[in-house]
Amino acid sequence: MTDQATFTEKQYLGRDYNRISVRLTMALFCFGAYYLSSNKERTAEVLVLVGIGILIGSVVMLFMVHYRTTVRNKSLIIDGLWTTRLVKIDLNSIVKVERTKYSSYLINNPVYNLHTKGKIKFYAGGKEALTLTDRDGLEYVIGTQCPEEFELALEKEMKGD
Repeated sequence: MTDQATFTEKQYLGRDYNRISVRLTMALFCFGAYYLSSNKERTAEVLVLVGIGILIGSVVMLFMVHYRTTVRNKSLIIDGLWTTRLVKIDLNSIVKVERTKYSSYLINNPVYNLHTKGKIKFYAGGKEALTLTDRDGLEYVIGTQCPEEFELALEKEMKGD
C-alpha cells in the first residue's frame, strides 16, 4: 500500500460566493449609513469600524480551511478545523457513490459532521456533492468543488487499482 493520496481537496470557510456577497452587502450598508448620517458623531464612526471589521473578517475567512478531504489507502479522511474530530470512512463499506446537487437552497450554511435524518453532511461551498452510501444505509453527503476528480479517485480506490 502506498501512502500517497489519490485525491486531496481543501474547502475554505469564506470562499462561498453567496456568503461573500452577504458580507460585502453588510459592509456597504455600514459605509452607506455612515455617509448618509447628518452628524458625524461618535455613534456614526462606529459604523465605519463595523464595516472595516466585516471586510477584515471576510479576508481572513478566505484563507481559513474548513475541512480537508483526502482519499488514500482505501479510506476517505475528512479533517476539519481546530477542535473537530477526524472522520475516517472505510471505502470497503461503501456500496454506492453518486454525484448530486448538495441542496435546493440558494444559501447553505457550512457544516462539518452534521448528523440529520440518516445522513452525515460536510459542506463549505459549491453546488455539487458526492453522496456515499454504506452497507447500513447511512449516507455521507460531502460537498466538493471538483466532483469529477473526487468521484474518479473514490472509484479508483474502491477498485483497488
